[in-house]
Amino acid sequence: MTVRAVELPQLWMPYPLRVNPYLPALREESESWARAMGMLDGDAGSPDRRAIWTRARFHAMTVDQLTAWTLPDASLDGLRLNHRFNIWALAWDDYFASAFKQTGDLPGARVFTARLRAFLRPEPGARLPEPTNAVERGIADLQRHLFPPHLAHWREEFNRALERYVDAGVEELANSRNGRIPHLIDYAPFRRESFAAYTAPYSVELATGARIPEQIRHTRTVHALLDAFMDFMGLANDIASYEREVHEEHDVNNLVLVVGTSLGISLHDAVPAALHLVNARLRDFEHLRQEELPLLVRRSGLHDDERAELEVWLEGACGFLSGIHAWYTGAPRYAATNVSFRP
Repeated sequence: MTVRAVELPQLWMPYPLRVNPYLPALREESESWARAMGMLDGDAGSPDRRAIWTRARFHAMTVDQLTAWTLPDASLDGLRLNHRFNIWALAWDDYFASAFKQTGDLPGARVFTARLRAFLRPEPGARLPEPTNAVERGIADLQRHLFPPHLAHWREEFNRALERYVDAGVEELANSRNGRIPHLIDYAPFRRESFAAYTAPYSVELATGARIPEQIRHTRTVHALLDAFMDFMGLANDIASYEREVHEEHDVNNLVLVVGTSLGISLHDAVPAALHLVNARLRDFEHLRQEELPLLVRRSGLHDDERAELEVWLEGACGFLSGIHAWYTGAPRYAATNVSFRP
């Protein structure tokens, strides 16, 4: 039974979609960086330029829309920077699936990942290995540009998030090879890693120029807010990519399978249960944003400018969630799963 054979509840999204006005400029140059990194076909004569996508497949993913929808407030420079990161993350995902998940090559995946980790050293000026493929070439280039002075404080945390991201790919492959479906209790924290969700607060800060005030950043309320923010991204992605991951890639790391196995219920019941869980995490985010965070702000005695900066960041976070929801429901990458989504 597939998702398309199940009558689904609706996935909730309370925030309106806003589109960055620089989308046309981004669309015009969308493939230039991917081609320069060797991710697109056309370099078949060079053994170290193995392409990941055809030009048609690349444009069908509409990564430019993903970037412009999730970062409606970003400057053109910020939009370009995040666009390159989005391209790289999808390139890693598709390359890893093709080279290792489809072949079951766990030793090869470990070697590939160990080399990638060498590109994620947080020290400025660290000497990087010589890239040997498009994924390494892309991350090496990003390391030179991702952390402009106003975002330099993100270098260590962002690279740690990327280490978690690539390491999670190996763990996912090991799960699939062993037929081990993760347990629901463990899966949501793991999905934040395997979706690279820990990089999303950086993207919001890049787009808005606003930070969560340091005085409340490490409180329980803010941690809970960020967890719910990140959970929606990865868990909703599992719904959108169910057909491709489970039926085409034979992946066991998907919320629908996790819910069904952990709760001992059929797929018919697991699909709506998974959707309700995704909805619940977004409602948690909204409750924390509307009810608990204002109480924390008042107790913490934030200044007016700090409160204003927090509001700008939160508006950016809501825009990010709305944009990623719109991409899940509109991009051909996820078209195989016909899920009912409510705006």
